[in-house]
Amino acid sequence: MTARSIRGAAAATLAGALALTAAACSNPGGTASGSGGPKDSAVVGIAYEPETLSPLLGYGKDGNSKIFDGLLAFDGDMTLKPALALKLPHISDGGLTYTYTLRDDVSFSDGVPFTAKDVVFTYRTILDPKTNNPSRTELDALKSVEAVGDDTVVFRLKYPYAPFAERTVHAIAPEHVAAKQDVNTGAFTTKPIGTGPYVLSDWSKGEKLSFKANATYWNGAPRVKQFTMAIIKDDDVRATRLRAGDLDAAILPPNLAAGFENDKTKKTFAAKTYDYRTVTLPTHNKVTGDTAVRRALDVAVDRQTMVDKILEGAGKPAYGPVPTDSEWFAKGTERRHDLAGARKILDEAGWKPGPDGIRVKNGVRATFPLWYLSGDKLRQDHALAYASDAKKAGIEIKTQGGTWEVIEPRMKTDAVLAGGGSPGDPDFDQYLLLKSTLGGDGFNNMAWYDNKAVDKALEDGRRTNQAVKRHAAYSTVQRELVKNPGYTFLTHIDHLYVVSDSWNGLSTQIEPHDHGLASGPWWNVEAWIPKDAEK
Repeated sequence: MTARSIRGAAAATLAGALALTAAACSNPGGTASGSGGPKDSAVVGIAYEPETLSPLLGYGKDGNSKIFDGLLAFDGDMTLKPALALKLPHISDGGLTYTYTLRDDVSFSDGVPFTAKDVVFTYRTILDPKTNNPSRTELDALKSVEAVGDDTVVFRLKYPYAPFAERTVHAIAPEHVAAKQDVNTGAFTTKPIGTGPYVLSDWSKGEKLSFKANATYWNGAPRVKQFTMAIIKDDDVRATRLRAGDLDAAILPPNLAAGFENDKTKKTFAAKTYDYRTVTLPTHNKVTGDTAVRRALDVAVDRQTMVDKILEGAGKPAYGPVPTDSEWFAKGTERRHDLAGARKILDEAGWKPGPDGIRVKNGVRATFPLWYLSGDKLRQDHALAYASDAKKAGIEIKTQGGTWEVIEPRMKTDAVLAGGGSPGDPDFDQYLLLKSTLGGDGFNNMAWYDNKAVDKALEDGRRTNQAVKRHAAYSTVQRELVKNPGYTFLTHIDHLYVVSDSWNGLSTQIEPHDHGLASGPWWNVEAWIPKDAEK
């Protein structure tokens, strides 16, 4: 799972449900259409809050940051298109050199022109070991970045990295501002300046992020002039505030989204995703560290019932980070629900049922805690269903809700109902999640998974641009996860958004786990057209 995936969720705990309910009374949108104001403003309810707004620390690395632009961007079909670059890169030297020609009509929101030196500064700073960027290894292939005049940037790679162009949707920071302060703690981390369609006007931690349209945006000033993201971690509170008119839109779990089906003033948007829910099975726990226990849990779980009952059909079973409908999915790695098989695995490994039905081996009782994020109904429901399935095999799982501040110190030994997933390339999905050297590195490899065959396959897939070799490498990873699962992958989840029917131009992309902040129908809010403006 990517650092973005978990860190975005971790920051959501900065506000409790009581604080968020109180925030509802303060009308975070001010002029939001949801509260009776003009349609040139919008307030959306999201679950997660960023830790930082600095691209140098990871914000905007996958595009859609609103405050910033990248050299490239994804369109609605997830096809790369030019942004700060005039055109797609020229690739030469066997895939080792990428040359970008830049636009000459772009300025940062403070009026200072954007040039190649800002691109060089951004990437060099990210690669600096002193910079606290948890996703630095995603740019491991980058050897150097150089400016040629003001309008050309040349990237040179250490090895041919097939998805490098997709990495250049990364938000670009202004050297003239960010270079003058501490990269990790300076004011730029909370008061950023960028080239994007919006300018941050206020960030009330734990409550909201407010943006105003950038009137001088190089791609045209947005028609939605005020845009607010209300940070509401609790699903029920988000739905209540949407129904009350406090919000114009919100991401909701299926059961709550269904409550708006008959509301003619709203539309529901469903986005296909790479977003999965998984249970980490730490190798440092006496129970989950046993490969037999992990294998047994992998087949004891009833994934299809989770899809049917918890997601109400808005998703599909997950057998790894790669969705089953992806071209990268290794056919034949699906695991059927097999409770008898799970019991047999445990019997053969010496885990024998005790007097109460819970298994014991060498005096160790087959029990462990499973943490989920408080207020996240989908995680809670997944955790409870997983624990129920496990108990039928003789494994006792004690589910507990908590904030990430409570959960994070326990991740080395306690299981966590986690989420992750990133579209585009299998390297994005798997490297940070499974590489053994990243065990214990923040929210990377939370299970401390250690499989030498997987490590080799991850490097093989990363270090070639030949499609056949890459498919072979990532198929190896998926097959190894069958033999030695470090996680129990449960479901891939479709994202559901309920939005006031006040604008035209809304759509969704294929989304990562990190939903709401940079995804959702507001991924292109700068292109929305108020319906009342067309009358």
